[in-house]
Amino acid sequence: MKQGILLCGHGSRRKTGTDAFKKLVALLKKRYENEYEVDYGFLEFSHPLYEAAVERLYEKGVRKIYALPVILFAGSHAKNDIPYEMNTIQSYYPDLEIKMGTHIGVSSYLLDLSKKRIEEQEALLPPIDRKECGLMVIGRGTTDPDANSDVHKLAAMLWEGMGFGFTSVAYSGTAYPSTAEALPMFEKLGMKRTYVIPFFFFTGVLLERIYETVEEFNKDSTTEYVNTKAFGSDELIMKAFDERLDQAKNGMANMNCQMCKYRKQIIGFEEEEGKEQIGHHLNVKGILFEEDEKVDEKKGVMKTVKNILGI
Repeated sequence: MKQGILLCGHGSRRKTGTDAFKKLVALLKKRYENEYEVDYGFLEFSHPLYEAAVERLYEKGVRKIYALPVILFAGSHAKNDIPYEMNTIQSYYPDLEIKMGTHIGVSSYLLDLSKKRIEEQEALLPPIDRKECGLMVIGRGTTDPDANSDVHKLAAMLWEGMGFGFTSVAYSGTAYPSTAEALPMFEKLGMKRTYVIPFFFFTGVLLERIYETVEEFNKDSTTEYVNTKAFGSDELIMKAFDERLDQAKNGMANMNCQMCKYRKQIIGFEEEEGKEQIGHHLNVKGILFEEDEKVDEKKGVMKTVKNILGI
């Protein structure tokens, strides 16, 4: 059976963000080309949508697809939107199997890459003892405390592993504190330097806002605030995808539901237990046109389904 990999991106309002994603896709295509057909799609804003990517794979003879979310933490995109999309699309094809991989999450490779990004910035600056430096880890931020807690876990491991004087977490949105709210807190600590590491794959609107907020705060600060680069397409990210693909193939790609607000009553989120998990991004699917990628998804899928059914 011919097998494929679908890289499930989120989509960006910035061309720089989609270009960086496509760079990752190109590297993974080359990495897996001997065993798999590799394609990609986006949840919102950008083209192609997942439907079009699945159709392209199907027309190449692929009958089993491993859908790998290019998502760092398990918020609603990883728990709700992408699984909902994959289940819906799979229902169009009687002979197609789509197996979901898990998001990157708490990964030794992500931890190693975070350390690498911090050390890259350290090497460019006059040395300061890490005990006199702070570390601000910035996550995307979700309404799911379980996903946010993964950011805290990685932050704690960086703190203890690298020996910073203080480490805490902020978010680009949704969760508290925001970057703008966290910076004054750090200022009160009196650190000589604070490294700000955004946990983001690629550049985009949110990352640009983080950099702008930090740069503006730096103007009147007694502490030096230093941004690190996005994770990008580093080899350590490639290894993380190798790991998630292996788990999907061998039936170990399970979402961590131990502290999931949809599975148990979590303090402050009791009303979320048992809530239907469905996608909620239909209003922004593919709204930014990339004509070279544009596909009439519904027309294409219906054409493929008719061919399958012989009608």
